[in-house]
Amino acid sequence: MSIFIDSTNITQVKTALELGWVKGITTNPLLLAQSDQKAAELLQTLKSLSDGPIFYQLMSSTIDEALSEAHQALEILEKQLVVKLPPTDLGFRLCSELSSRIACCPTAIYAPSQALIAREAGAQYLAVYVNRATRLMGDGLKLVSDISDILKGSHTRLLAASLKSPEEAARAFSAGADDLTLPYTTLMDMTKHPLSEDAINQFQADGKGLNQA
Repeated sequence: MSIFIDSTNITQVKTALELGWVKGITTNPLLLAQSDQKAAELLQTLKSLSDGPIFYQLMSSTIDEALSEAHQALEILEKQLVVKLPPTDLGFRLCSELSSRIACCPTAIYAPSQALIAREAGAQYLAVYVNRATRLMGDGLKLVSDISDILKGSHTRLLAASLKSPEEAARAFSAGADDLTLPYTTLMDMTKHPLSEDAINQFQADGKGLNQA
């Protein structure tokens, strides 16, 4: 299992990676648009911060343009690149074309049938928008479970995205997700619980260790 940060905010990314248990970075076109840096410069900056996977989503609308864009991203990110692809005829065709050379991740998967095609196209990952699926379809965790069943025995990893709370993240993993990508706020809340804080405060107030008299 790996946990990634879903952000292009350099301060957030640095803080998350310093935690030691965040293993890579996911981005999307909307997150890239929030940065003042050009996309190529931003990807280079992210690469300088992490030696783990960095997910970049193709924006081109034709096969030739998309292949060119993928190779531009590969020149920047090298072996760290994971190409995110839309779950369309073009996207799955690109997955079949690229997945033997570049790790691919069809994204915005909302149906088990799409997951089946991603698996057959050789995808290394696929991304399910859990919270959004719950809001729009009723049960994002059931979708995770159904897709997890589809992927059993394959090399395609289920990446749970659109996670809005630590509880939802944990439940997505229990439902069958292989990896999680979390926005900064959710990621930083993962280690916290009020009862844990109460216990720590009691230890600090009444306890003794090597540095206490």
